[in-house]
Amino acid sequence: MYKIETATKADIPVIQKIANATWWPTYSSILSAEQLDYMLKMIYSEEALKQVMDSGNQEFILLTEKNDPEAFASFGVKLQEPSIYKLHKLYILPNNQGKGFGRALIEEVKTRISKAGVRTLDLNVNRYNPARNFYEHLGFKIIKEEDVPIGPYWMNDFVMRLEF
Repeated sequence: MYKIETATKADIPVIQKIANATWWPTYSSILSAEQLDYMLKMIYSEEALKQVMDSGNQEFILLTEKNDPEAFASFGVKLQEPSIYKLHKLYILPNNQGKGFGRALIEEVKTRISKAGVRTLDLNVNRYNPARNFYEHLGFKIIKEEDVPIGPYWMNDFVMRLEF
């Protein structure tokens, strides 16, 4: 049985561990090793995660099974469109993908944003990431393509939306 709880700064090492274990198998066929290394350091350094958590713009949730951390997600209000929330991150340890943890995290996000009166959730997914199929299976629809600069690199994404 799993549980989902709000993550805190004390959970940063766990978030980093899941991100590192997930990013390489997920993105190594899509992005260069240099870009992966750069983005992991930029997005998942202890300082970067503390800054995001302190900003109050994103909430992190952590899924554990038998007290072992298996997945996390982060989400927050879309600053340009306060009536929409954005799923910023959703990562599941590779050996636990396919167990329903991703769906459980999305359902938890939907429950939490519904309490704020919001019923629209956006996300960005790399155009070549197979996770796109997972999101489509949950009802997300592609609404546009977007190229996002991250330092000297670009992320070539789809923006997907779920209205519920």
